[in-house]
Amino acid sequence: MRRIAMFRSLGVRNYRIYALGQLVSNPGTWMQRIAQDWLVLQLSGGSGIALGMTTALQFLPMLFFGLWGGAMVDRFDKRRLLVFTQAAMGVLAVALGVLATLGAAEVWHVYLFAFGLGMITVLDNPGRQAFVPEMVDRELLPNAIALNSASFQLGRVTGPAIAGLLIGLIGSGPVFMINGASFGFTIVALLMIRAGELNSTDRVPRGKGQIREGLRYIGGRRDLVVLLALAASVQFFGANSQNQIALMVNNVFESGAEAFGVAAAALAVGALAGALLAARREQPRLRLVLIGSMGFGVSQLIAGLMPGYVAFVVILVPMGVLFMTYVTTLNATFQLSVDPRMRGRAMSMFLLVFMGVAPIGAPVVGMLADAFGPRVSLIVGGAVTTVVVAVLSAVLLRIKGVHVRELLPTRRRGSSEAAVDGEIAAKPGPREVPGTERIVEPVPEEAREVRR
Repeated sequence: MRRIAMFRSLGVRNYRIYALGQLVSNPGTWMQRIAQDWLVLQLSGGSGIALGMTTALQFLPMLFFGLWGGAMVDRFDKRRLLVFTQAAMGVLAVALGVLATLGAAEVWHVYLFAFGLGMITVLDNPGRQAFVPEMVDRELLPNAIALNSASFQLGRVTGPAIAGLLIGLIGSGPVFMINGASFGFTIVALLMIRAGELNSTDRVPRGKGQIREGLRYIGGRRDLVVLLALAASVQFFGANSQNQIALMVNNVFESGAEAFGVAAAALAVGALAGALLAARREQPRLRLVLIGSMGFGVSQLIAGLMPGYVAFVVILVPMGVLFMTYVTTLNATFQLSVDPRMRGRAMSMFLLVFMGVAPIGAPVVGMLADAFGPRVSLIVGGAVTTVVVAVLSAVLLRIKGVHVRELLPTRRRGSSEAAVDGEIAAKPGPREVPGTERIVEPVPEEAREVRR
């Protein structure tokens, strides 16, 4: 029964079709990432600056225009919006693939492609996040989010391996075109979704100040502000784990690309397992957000202390499990806590923090590694993450009115007990923070309070 429960949201036809399209498209996305990096290195003569510029151009649009994208998502039909974004991504991939195959591609072409892709993700990322709650009922949302993460991580495991093989056989250009074709599966899936069966929310009419309205809404919710701060603190070092692993393998263990591939795969396998474990849980728990984020920081610290390569690879598996436990539970907690009419803007803020902190943390990680060595970089990152998460956890529990001992599993001793097997009933808090009453209508209590 638990095995069936792990995939329970697939019982909804619309979500099942959507998930199938993502299952095909996600490996293509990871194939394209590898092909893009390889093409830049070939065209630039192995320039690290060119590679960094490509990554920056792809992520900067979310940093500068992410909030605008969230406001657009709240205005439009999300299914039609995603058809447009997926088609645009496919056209870009095929165009660059043709240039690369004909030998006409130059570095500035890849820069332009990366920036264009980044601009489209400004709409696509919050659109996909906000569309999932329209396909499944509230009680199935955590499972659907976890399965989305599992599909993404499966693509992360298989995509790079397939890309490496295909680049060696047919070159980077055809890999871009294959990914462009994979977007077709997602578009077909979106067109097959029955609009009448969606839990559609009322679109927000066009008006002035909608981005400011979203910011005031988030700012008026102390619990959401702390969750965003938690995400930022973990992502600052956690999002750059791949770079830290590469530095450890190359500089400390003095191993080659094959060893790095094994280490990266170990982290990805752990992340996939973490996503599948999250899919087994019926509801997100605040304690899992806190345990997952703090456990990830501790595992980073331990990884930095590992004496040999084998031990280092072994610790990466639970590190991936803990990271994905934190990611999926935080995502579900955040989505279930916001007003549906604000979901596009709220999730754009979530993604802005989640994705925008990584480019800021990357130079810090690099400077630490250059100055003191990769081990110190991992140890310091893990220690700082653990301490910051502990402080933010205390603040969040205070806001929610929960004592630390209530997060610990307890046995049922009577019907009046608040905690049963670590599941804490939501405690009522203030419905609105002063100054936010006119921004949105009060959110139903069941949508505001998330089970611990």
